Amino acid sequence: MRSYLLVMLIAAAVTFLLVPIVRHLARYIHALTPVRSRDIHTTPIPRLGGLAMFVGVAVALLAASQIPYLGSQFAQTNQIIGVGLAALWVVLLGTADDLWDLDWWAKLGGQIFAGLILAFFGVALVTFPIAGLTVGSTRLSFFATVFVVVFTLNAVNFVDGLDGLAAGLVGIGGSAFFLYTYLLTRASSPEDYSSLAAAVLAAMVGVCVGFLPHNFHPARIFMGDSGAMLLGLLFAAATIIVTGNIDPTRVSMGQVFPAFLPLLLPVAVLALPVIDMLLAVVRRIGRGQSPFQADRMHLHHRLLDLGHSHKGAVFIMYVWTFVLSFSVALFVVLPPREVGMFAAVCVVIAILLTRFALRRPPSPAPAGLPAHDDTKEQV
Repeated sequence: MRSYLLVMLIAAAVTFLLVPIVRHLARYIHALTPVRSRDIHTTPIPRLGGLAMFVGVAVALLAASQIPYLGSQFAQTNQIIGVGLAALWVVLLGTADDLWDLDWWAKLGGQIFAGLILAFFGVALVTFPIAGLTVGSTRLSFFATVFVVVFTLNAVNFVDGLDGLAAGLVGIGGSAFFLYTYLLTRASSPEDYSSLAAAVLAAMVGVCVGFLPHNFHPARIFMGDSGAMLLGLLFAAATIIVTGNIDPTRVSMGQVFPAFLPLLLPVAVLALPVIDMLLAVVRRIGRGQSPFQADRMHLHHRLLDLGHSHKGAVFIMYVWTFVLSFSVALFVVLPPREVGMFAAVCVVIAILLTRFALRRPPSPAPAGLPAHDDTKEQV
């Protein structure tokens, strides 16, 4: 565990120190988020925060490769090369989008290519830990991998709508996913429970921690598409690696549930952005609009309409992500009944916070004033 915490600390420190440099660079090259009618920031805010986050991930994983405990995971596999190249690609794609506002089809094509990079280097959905079920063919494996990558990239990008929201949600959910992966790997491989997926997740959580002080309301920099897609790519890669590495035949009966459903936690972590994305697509198509037409009816906008402050809305989204992700992660160490009791109590608290607590007093400000939405709607 100490090795993973070191990786996390390195990623956080490098990201935190580089963000001010990237912010000045973004101002110099005019990579700024303009003030739009649906935003609350009153001056253009620099973006491209994903550049600092990428360097943080790269340095942390490079350091991890030199740690004896984790070194074997980097020396014996091409998967880390695939993760690194795919991460570099999506950061470049996101940077181009932040600078020149690419068409949706160009971004979608770039995201598909990122999935193909992962699959080519062996980060592919080949088996599911459900009675040894296999995907069945290389072509189907590539398709499943690309689908997971594109879906996750856009889910994270959709939720990047308030200061500190995306980095906080991914950091909280990633922490639960890291704990899940670490404990499950220990249960399935007691003789060697080092894990590439856990190292990637540790670096991902670290960059979120390092970026948040600069991004929390009022934000001094946005992560942009470069950062949102980087987080989505790392999350997808870790999910795929875990799915392929867990051997259910070596997991005790007490661990059957988490071993047979390794994709459940990523779904729980991304539940809020996925629900938000699906509702947005259905809502816009129902109105006869393009599913890529931006609006202000996202979940975070609705929290603001309920009377919550900017920070209050973000905190509530944090709470729901914690409840969903850690409730699933606890299946690794607790019996279902205790997990159910924990989840029930947390859900009640989250509902009370959502409906009644953390509200700001009524304000004469015009109704319908939306929150910052740094993203450009995607698939």
